[in-house]
Amino acid sequence: MKEAILEEALEAFDLAAEAENDNREEALDDLRFARLGDQWPEGVRSKREGEGRPCLTINKLPAFIRQVVNDARQNQPAISVHPADDNADPETAEILGDLIHNIEVSSNAEVAYDTALDFAVTSGVGYFRINTKYSCDDTFDQDIVIERVANPFSIYGDPNSTAADSSDWDTAFVVDSMSKAAFKARWKGADEVDWQADGYEALNENWRVENQIQIAEFWKREEVLRKIVALSDGTIMGLDVYTAQKAFFDALGVSIVGQPREVRSKKVVQHIMTGAEVLESIDWAGQYIPIVPVYGEEIMIDGRRRLRSLVRDAKDPQRRVNYHTSMVTELVALAPKAPWVGRVGAFDTDRARWETANTENHAYLEYDGNDAPQRQPFSGVPAGEMQQVLLASDDMKAVMGLHDASLGMRSNETSGRAIMARQREGDVSTFNYIDNLSRAIRHAGRIIVDLIPKVYSVPRVIRVMDREGTPRNVQVNQPFVPGEEGAQTGQPVEAENPDIAKIYDLTAGKYDVIVKAGPSFTSRREEAATQMIELVRAFPQAAPVIGDMLAKNLDWPGADDLAVRMQALLPPQVQAALAGKQPPSPEQMQMQAQVQQMQQAGQQLQQALQQAQAQIEQLRADRSLEERKLEIEAYEAETRRIAEENKSMPEGVAYISQ
Repeated sequence: MKEAILEEALEAFDLAAEAENDNREEALDDLRFARLGDQWPEGVRSKREGEGRPCLTINKLPAFIRQVVNDARQNQPAISVHPADDNADPETAEILGDLIHNIEVSSNAEVAYDTALDFAVTSGVGYFRINTKYSCDDTFDQDIVIERVANPFSIYGDPNSTAADSSDWDTAFVVDSMSKAAFKARWKGADEVDWQADGYEALNENWRVENQIQIAEFWKREEVLRKIVALSDGTIMGLDVYTAQKAFFDALGVSIVGQPREVRSKKVVQHIMTGAEVLESIDWAGQYIPIVPVYGEEIMIDGRRRLRSLVRDAKDPQRRVNYHTSMVTELVALAPKAPWVGRVGAFDTDRARWETANTENHAYLEYDGNDAPQRQPFSGVPAGEMQQVLLASDDMKAVMGLHDASLGMRSNETSGRAIMARQREGDVSTFNYIDNLSRAIRHAGRIIVDLIPKVYSVPRVIRVMDREGTPRNVQVNQPFVPGEEGAQTGQPVEAENPDIAKIYDLTAGKYDVIVKAGPSFTSRREEAATQMIELVRAFPQAAPVIGDMLAKNLDWPGADDLAVRMQALLPPQVQAALAGKQPPSPEQMQMQAQVQQMQQAGQQLQQALQQAQAQIEQLRADRSLEERKLEIEAYEAETRRIAEENKSMPEGVAYISQ
């Protein structure tokens, strides 16, 4: 059996290597040309360096590559899940979407996506893969992970594939090397025979390492017959899935209705092998080969898929830049060495100085005769060479569709609208790479959704994460009573209260995967805050309703606390909707309105009472002031009367007022 698998794998690998030979050679040349700066033919470089002539490399291609890749990083595609049949639940679909996002975050999937896209733009194709691993060392629970493929030349896809996202792959190879010590520890007694990767060996003859051994993963998908069953609650699933969760369905009182039915399905097996034997055979849980390519430009010619990179057609203009720049540099370097011209014997007088006249600064030069030697004039750098450099740079931009405005450089556009239009033109010309990444991520989401019912098939608590980055724990595949305040974790349901139970069954129903590319959540949050501020300015009445959302989208310390406080000021209907409760009935709203009116009337009476008390106090203060004023006036009148009487008395007579 294993001998037949090995023979089949060797034959399939030869077909895959032959089909990909041209693509791999051109991809490797693109990588070396654009990333390593290997842009001169070896014969030309050796000849020029042997003659002491400049051989410059002004590599402009990485800037164009980064423009496309970084644009995709700012507009990362996001996976969303939607119900596809009657057995699917919208809330479960939301849980699946948040679970996929948690898988992406936990796996650092952005690195896998960015690496694959970088290779697609630079060499025509990149890859990432889906895998499973145990949650920790002391459990049997598994999690799904997304892994990057650092070496795209280690992947050999199905030569008969025609799908744009590789969803129809029936075979695939992953060729890798490991240390002989690790090989012996994992497969004791196995022969240390390298997998003969002729296609990879042809690209790089020095890939072998002395203490390394090369092995291959042979992924094979074939059609098989499997049985499905109909359950009493209307759910249809595989008999194997039902058997694995029979105790769970028995607890719910769900059983099989009728007889199982045979259907055609796909089975994927992973064989790990050397060039001499099959080391392991592992049944894969899903129906897709979990290796996802990200293509550059795809063209079908003579029944074969030809892949092209962004830099493929820009290599000749880049060579022209190098040639003409080297020529200009050479002409400038020769300028101080322009020869002297004179009659025979004119340089005999001071030959030592004349021989070093081009390399040293002498105070004087002597000559013998009447005709002084003349230096051959330097005509300057030909304008044609400089023009050729500029034309070659423009050809690079035209070939790739990325002009100065797209690269952030000053161009002939003057208005902001014109600059944005030119940037938009560049984005459109390279959007096929971002769109191909979206297709690949959509297929990855399809693979993960297909895996989730098998990997997360038993009752457990899993962590999910929404697009805002807020994690939460969710019970799946078992009924439970939701916790307080809408929490999705709570106590398992008891037999006597099944009516209030909730269940997120990840094994039931069918779900579709949709991928949307757009700005990152941080960018969208900043844009949302800006637009909400403009809305409040134009329509101030909206502030009490969206105040908490505005505070939540602001990016400064304390914004979340402010959002919570402003949420307490929301109208009752909005608060009820946010809490997942029924909004108040019209009678309740009327009673609340009457209570508010009575409260307002009480507040008005209190204010009137306070005003009356203040007026009384003021009157009292005014009355006291008036009485004091009358007493002072009476005292002043009495003082004046006594003064007048003193004036009429004889001098020296004392007057005593009664």
